[in-house]
Amino acid sequence: MFENLSDKLDRAFKVLKGQGTITEINVAETMKEIRKALLDADVNYKTAKAFTDEVRQKAMGQNVLTSISPGQLLTKIMSDELTELMGGSTAELSFPATPTVILIAGLNGAGKTTFSGKLANFLKTQKNKKPLLVAGDVYRPAAVEQLKVLGEQIGIPVYANLESKDPIAIAREGVALAKQNGYNVVIVDTAGRLSIDEAMMVEIEQVKAAVQPHEILFVVDSMTGQDAVNTAKVFNDRLDFTGVVLTKLDGDTRGGAALSIKSVVNKPIKFIGTGEKMEALDVFHPDRMSSRILGMGDVISLVERAQQQFDEKEAAELQKKIRKNKFDFNDFYSQIQQIKKMGNMKDLMGMIPGVGKMMKNVEVDDNAFKNIESIIQSMTPFEKENPDSINQSRRNRIAKGSGTDLQEVNRLIKQFEDMRKVMKQMSNPAAMANMMRRMPK
Repeated sequence: MFENLSDKLDRAFKVLKGQGTITEINVAETMKEIRKALLDADVNYKTAKAFTDEVRQKAMGQNVLTSISPGQLLTKIMSDELTELMGGSTAELSFPATPTVILIAGLNGAGKTTFSGKLANFLKTQKNKKPLLVAGDVYRPAAVEQLKVLGEQIGIPVYANLESKDPIAIAREGVALAKQNGYNVVIVDTAGRLSIDEAMMVEIEQVKAAVQPHEILFVVDSMTGQDAVNTAKVFNDRLDFTGVVLTKLDGDTRGGAALSIKSVVNKPIKFIGTGEKMEALDVFHPDRMSSRILGMGDVISLVERAQQQFDEKEAAELQKKIRKNKFDFNDFYSQIQQIKKMGNMKDLMGMIPGVGKMMKNVEVDDNAFKNIESIIQSMTPFEKENPDSINQSRRNRIAKGSGTDLQEVNRLIKQFEDMRKVMKQMSNPAAMANMMRRMPK
């Protein structure tokens, strides 16, 4: 996500590296490179020009402090302006009524049904809501079945009427059912439609009129770039939606839609889809995305993802085990499963400041833990609970059973032992203070 844009912006800033002052000439040269990078990322031309003009104006009006280089100052201005370009602040969903009705709209293949499932899961797990999904796509074969499967997967009921081919009636029935049964959010999935198909556009206007939604979310495939922005404008003129959802941001996307859409339709991006799993949905934070585009990471989102996966009671139990040096391979395996739930590995690494740039040409396989898991699964229950018992003959057996070599088993056990020592030291305040005292000043 945004890898090429980040790389090109980094190269643009190099124009100012080593410069003692900001001048018309070096800023103009940098702005030219930045505009080119934005256009290459499929950002709308007017948006790119207005953005670079604004950055140039602000840069020329700033005095460079002795402690800040021109490059650092421009990065700060760029960060602020990118944040503003993408909406300025986080736009949360509102829940003004019970039930709150959310209508999902968009083109064919944008990922509306999957997003509907992800949103229901997000509202249930993160916002403590009781959602009902309504299957309103009566045209695509198996659309209703897909939503039912997703609903079953996340434990959320789906209202469907297989006897009816009237999406307006189905939406109305779904909202009525929610009111009768105490659901506080209704998510109405609709069929994909082209903006040039007048009959289908009239139909979704009628669905809107029938259920009076409190939120209308327009789902956009971010890989379609500038086309997505143009389509959003047409839909917004007809539906006056409340927010945008960008899907497939984990793919090979140039990022133009994320950077242009707010300035073109003047509606906020509310969510981004970052993978195929039901948990791979993030609230869109313009400031955090700006930070990531400029290679500065996004530690806040990384911590939030970790907090969503790690149970407080479990963490307290783990802390006790670490203090007593009882952390074993069962605990280690459990921690790996928690990390895997947090999302795509390369995406997670991109949230760590500086690591994104280092990893740009490195392929990070989501199966990175596969061999470690195989080795741990090849241990007996006794060995998992008693890592110190794993002697040479046991190691040979584990290597054969896991389909790995002895060297890999030895390496994992050595890393595990080192990690256990560090964890033990970190859990002991006196040992930590002693370590800090011994560090060179």
